Amino acid sequence: MGIEAEVVVLPKGILSRWRLFRRAGSFDGVFLHKKRLNFFDAFFLRMFSRKIIYDFDDAIMYDDKRPGRGSSKRLMDFARTAKLADVVVAGNKYLAEHALKYNSNVEVLATGLDVGAYDIDAERVDGGKVRLVWIGSKSTLMYLEGLREVLEEIGRRYDNVVLRIICDAFLDLENMEVEKVDWALESQSRQLRESDIGLAPLTDDNFTRGKCGFKILQYMAASLPVVASPVGVNGDLINDEAAGLTAETPEEWIAALNKLIADKDIRGRMGKTGRDGVGEFGLGVIGGELVNIIKKTLE
Repeated sequence: MGIEAEVVVLPKGILSRWRLFRRAGSFDGVFLHKKRLNFFDAFFLRMFSRKIIYDFDDAIMYDDKRPGRGSSKRLMDFARTAKLADVVVAGNKYLAEHALKYNSNVEVLATGLDVGAYDIDAERVDGGKVRLVWIGSKSTLMYLEGLREVLEEIGRRYDNVVLRIICDAFLDLENMEVEKVDWALESQSRQLRESDIGLAPLTDDNFTRGKCGFKILQYMAASLPVVASPVGVNGDLINDEAAGLTAETPEEWIAALNKLIADKDIRGRMGKTGRDGVGEFGLGVIGGELVNIIKKTLE
């Protein structure tokens, strides 16, 4: 869309960073993604840059390992970085509220995904089985681990339910078969399309409230009904049980899974509703909004 970009990983060395920041002046603007800058990095980047767009889609001012305890260093670095930007792009309203404390020019831009990548011929792997699926990284597997009690109970009640984990790490269950699938960009959409119910559990804390629901968008793009914790944007995406169900307590999780496991028609209806609605998060839509923000900032 008329923008030329060079993608650079922020180097570790002080001299390498200084050289990189000095080059910033030869560009119309710098798009800084998610990094929290120390005093010297912020000073030199601001000094050399014509315009700075700061984009973040996680609650990076909190420590995900200790979200209940404030981190003065993280907050200070985030505040410093947000202040120096010409515009801040936040992934949701919760994150935007944090940024507005330090910069009055904040745009909210939802996470986007390639919806078309899920338009593939992939049959549900049936055989009488209902496949629960969770996709994520090793760092977030702890949220699925928090569902262990629920999954073990579902396994005791149903002998036809299996759990598919698409990740770079896995867990085992005593009462339910676990399919361990190594994540790969080329196969993730097919692995999701072959499943029946998407899982999106989260704890409720300062860090998780900043999450932007990408996992749920993936499930919706794959036409899967979702069961999710009502944290952050999750409830908004599911939209009052239209695309899935929210559950907070173990009892609510078990009830929600029972409902979807027992009724294929409900799964199909919710999956279609999610798929019909996920188009507004497509790369073409979100990408166009991002380009408009960039062009407006660089004018």
